[in-house]
Amino acid sequence: MSDLLAHKPLIEAAFADRAKLQDPAYANAVRAVLDGLDAGVLRVAEKLDGAWVTHAWVKQAILLYFGLAQMQVHEVGPFEFHDKIPLKKKLAAANVRVVPPGTVRYGAFLEPGTIVMPGYVNIGARVGAGTMVDTWATVGSCAQVGQHVHLSGGVGLGGVLEPPAASPVIIEDRAFIGSRCIVVEGVVVEEEAVLGANVVLTSSTQIIDVTDSQERIYKGRVPARSVVIPGTRVKKFPAGEYGVPCALIIGQRKASTDTKTSLNQALRDFAVPV
Repeated sequence: MSDLLAHKPLIEAAFADRAKLQDPAYANAVRAVLDGLDAGVLRVAEKLDGAWVTHAWVKQAILLYFGLAQMQVHEVGPFEFHDKIPLKKKLAAANVRVVPPGTVRYGAFLEPGTIVMPGYVNIGARVGAGTMVDTWATVGSCAQVGQHVHLSGGVGLGGVLEPPAASPVIIEDRAFIGSRCIVVEGVVVEEEAVLGANVVLTSSTQIIDVTDSQERIYKGRVPARSVVIPGTRVKKFPAGEYGVPCALIIGQRKASTDTKTSLNQALRDFAVPV
């Protein structure tokens, strides 16, 4: 890690002046950072002293790499790809399972025990040990997914590459994200939270705790252990009143639903579809 930090000033200088990439020292710094991401010794964001910190210079390196990489054909058995970014390699050695036609791009890191069904993990993303990326789920560029998370079928975690200082989408440990949920624009889903099917969260979505006599509104963050479902609230417009999407916190996970095998029960307790 300390050796890779030495590349930070070169990355920042090249991002300010792309012409510097003609110098091998700057180009090699970009490639070294991408190798570090791919190997898991670097990450785009990490939790330090209880708060998530985004390393903008690492995201800058990813953006610079797009300019350095050349289009080429990649053949995988009967499949052919034509892209700048190769696929991730040495999955068996990493103890990672990827089911065809699941795709993991170079520059992403999967901890041991990760399972990727026919889904997609983009460059800069990190997926924790024991996490399931289920069928047609997508982990966007730079998204950070914790350990023992379940991303159900069709989940979409948005990529956040630009601006480099912007926080990525973050799903913390042991969260359960229900089918067809969408989480974008740097939203944080905290530890052990449960999202019911079809919840859509953007940075401006109102996440309303309705479990007490007075509502409490969050934006950009789902509190730990919350059980969340889609909702609407009425908003007045010049043309009339209309229902605007929101998300509703309807309860907290119980101790009986703390294991991954019983996460669905956390939703059934509140009659919520998975």
